[in-house]
Amino acid sequence: MIFANPAYLYLLLLLVPLLGWYIWKMRRNQASMQIPSSRAFVPARTNTWKVYLRHLPHVLRMAAIACLIVVLARPQSTDNWQNSTTEGIDIILAIDISTSMLAEDLKPNRLEASKNVAAAFINGRRNDNIGLVVFSGESFTQCPLTTDHAILLNLFKDIRSGMIEDGTAIGLGLANAVSRIKDSQAISKVIILLTDGSNNRGEIAPVTAAEIARTFGIRVYAIGVGTKGEAPYPFQTAFGVRYQNIPVDIDEPTLKQIAATTGGQYFRATDNTSLKAIYAEIDRMEKTKISVQEFSKKQEEYRNIALLVFALLLLEMLLRYTLFKKIP
Repeated sequence: MIFANPAYLYLLLLLVPLLGWYIWKMRRNQASMQIPSSRAFVPARTNTWKVYLRHLPHVLRMAAIACLIVVLARPQSTDNWQNSTTEGIDIILAIDISTSMLAEDLKPNRLEASKNVAAAFINGRRNDNIGLVVFSGESFTQCPLTTDHAILLNLFKDIRSGMIEDGTAIGLGLANAVSRIKDSQAISKVIILLTDGSNNRGEIAPVTAAEIARTFGIRVYAIGVGTKGEAPYPFQTAFGVRYQNIPVDIDEPTLKQIAATTGGQYFRATDNTSLKAIYAEIDRMEKTKISVQEFSKKQEEYRNIALLVFALLLLEMLLRYTLFKKIP
């Protein structure tokens, strides 16, 4: 227990003169002139409980004052700092949001399946700094590295195909992810690159971006999303949505080269189950022990004491004006 305003505790010293004043007042109220009495000839009478408890109202008032002073000092639960070893790395998710990600070989489609599995991955990495980059024909940062995963997940829900110009700029998306993580001080820096196509846009070649990532000690785990052969794709027509099978074109050689260049690994996700297994495998591989300080927030503890002050004053007033009421 600590106090936000400990100086107020010195006010407790005022209870000493208050107690001295009460004792002096009680003695002053005693009779000063003695007269003969017949007490010696009358059987001794036992004092009633009121006699013994006549000081109780004053005791209650003193206790209420003491508690009020403690409230002013703002008691708080003790801050808890401790060193511990935990698992944490810096991760950037670079996700393809081109229109081809609407193909429905994964359910409900590639993009939504990727979002759902990535969200579960984020929830399981509470100690990590995680950021989000999206790309299609262009690339932008949806969320920089952060440990506030609630905000990250909210931003994650907002990504959709068509947010930016269509296309597949894998090199540009990877380069953007590298720029967001390259200055990290973490021992382990990782990019998870997820795409369902081949690079056809952007000024930066995917392999060039991979070499830049290697320069900064960044590992890239590349994931190719899509079944083998053809996948059903929804086309909007005048008669509603019509499905047509389109070829799945994933540049696996380039993705494998990106992973090999950076010391990462390439995976192929042909359905929801395999995509979950890939993220689980990455989660298992990327466990770096780091030393952190854990901190528990301060909690105000004055509320119960304030209620006690009110109860003590109420009881003191009830006793003073009922059982111990004085008649002038």
